[in-house]
Amino acid sequence: MTTSRTKKALFLGLALLVVLGIAGALLAWKYPWLDPDSPSREQVKRAHELQERILSFDSHITVPLAFGSEGNEADKDGDDQFDLAKAGRGRLSGAALTVFGWPELWNGPNAPHRPTPGFVEEARHQQEMRYRIITGIARDFPHQVGIAYTPDDFRRLAGEGKFALFISMLNAYPLGDDLDQLDKWAARGMRMFGFSYVGNNDWADSSRPLPFFNDSPDALDGLSPIGRQAVGRLNDLGVIIDVSQMSSKALEQVVALSRAPVVASHSAVRALVDIPRNLSDRELQLIKNSGGVVQIVGFSSYLRPLSQPSRDKLEALRARFGLQPLPNLAMALMPGDPAIAIWPEKKFGEYAKALYGILDEEPKASTRDLGDAIDYAVKKIGIDHVGISSDFNDGGGLEDWKNVGDNRNVTAELIRRGYSDADIAKLWAGNFLRVWGDVQGRAAPVATP
Repeated sequence: MTTSRTKKALFLGLALLVVLGIAGALLAWKYPWLDPDSPSREQVKRAHELQERILSFDSHITVPLAFGSEGNEADKDGDDQFDLAKAGRGRLSGAALTVFGWPELWNGPNAPHRPTPGFVEEARHQQEMRYRIITGIARDFPHQVGIAYTPDDFRRLAGEGKFALFISMLNAYPLGDDLDQLDKWAARGMRMFGFSYVGNNDWADSSRPLPFFNDSPDALDGLSPIGRQAVGRLNDLGVIIDVSQMSSKALEQVVALSRAPVVASHSAVRALVDIPRNLSDRELQLIKNSGGVVQIVGFSSYLRPLSQPSRDKLEALRARFGLQPLPNLAMALMPGDPAIAIWPEKKFGEYAKALYGILDEEPKASTRDLGDAIDYAVKKIGIDHVGISSDFNDGGGLEDWKNVGDNRNVTAELIRRGYSDADIAKLWAGNFLRVWGDVQGRAAPVATP
C-alpha cells in the first residue's frame, strides 16, 4: 500500500512539474518580460520609446531580384525581410541595400554551375537589375524614400520622415579586371564596396574559397595587383571599403594600404564561433586601428555554434558521401572540403542540397546571442567601433529578430544588458555615420588623363 501511495505521489509530482513547465513556457511566450533572461516590460517600453528618437541603420540587406514586382511591392508588408512597411514598424531610419551579382549561387545549391565565359556579363546584369530596383524605390515613393549620398543626406532624410537608401556593392567578381567600374558605380551613388563573397575572385581571396570552383585558400596571398590598386581608387572616390568576407591576409593588406577607415558591414566574432568567415581578435583590432567599425551581424550560425544533433546529421551525411569526419566548424556550414574539387556537378548538387537542408532545420540564435557578440566586440575594441547589421534576405534573421519590423527587440536586449541610450544610438547608426563622413572627408579627385 505504501508503495502504491509513493508511486501515486511521484506520478502527481511529475504531472505537476510538466504542467508548471508548460504554463511557464506559455507565459514566457506571451509575456517575455517574465523570463529573467529576457528584457522586462519596462525595458521593452524603453526600447519602443528610444527607437522613436534615435537614428538607426542596417548596414547590409540584400535586394531580391523580384523586389518591387507585383506581389512584392516595396511599400507593402510582404514575405521578404525588408520592405518599407516593416521598416516603418521597426523605426529603421535607413539601410545599405546591396548591388550584388553571383549567378552560380543565385541558381542555388540544387543547380550549381562552374564559371562559364558569360559569367561576368550575367553577374553584371544582376548588379544592374538590383541597382534599378533600388533607384526605382526612390523614384516611385519620393514622399517616403530618398537616396543618401552623404551622412548629411541621411540625417536630412530622417528629419523629413523619409527612409534613407544607401547603395553598397558586394563582390568584385562581376567587375572583371576593369578598375574603372569603380568610378562608374561611385558616380551612380555607390558609397560602400566589398571585394569578396563566397569564392575567390581576381581582386581578393575570400574567407570562404569554394573547391568546386577550383578555389584554394590564399590563392592570391591576399590581394591581387588590381585589388591593391582598388584600395587607393576607393579612397580617392570617398567610397567605404567593406572588409567582410575577405580572407585574413586580404583584410590585413587592405588596412595597411588604406588611408581611410574600413568597415566590416556584416560580420561576427571568431572567439564565439570559430570559422574564417568571422573576425579574429587581431582583425577586430586592425579595423579599430583604421578608425573603422565592425557591424555585428544577426546571422544565426555566425553567432552560435551548431547544436550537437545538427552535427550528428552532418557527420552521417559526410560519411554517406565519402568525406572524412568534420575537421572544423567551417566545413559544417558550406561545401568547402578540398576533395569536392573533383566531384561531378550532380554529386556536388546533391551534397549541397542535403547540407543546407540540415542547416535550415537548426534552431535559430536569438538577440541574446547577438548581444553576446556585441558585448565581446565592445570589450575588445570599444563602443565607438561597433555597429549592427542583419544580412536580411541572404540568410540573416534570428528567433526574435525575424525582419526589420523587429528592430526594437534588438534595442530591448541592449537595454537589458545595461547599454546607455547614447551607446545604443552609436551602435544603431552613430558609429557608421561617423566613419562614412571620415571616409568622404579623406577623398581626393581622381586623376584624369
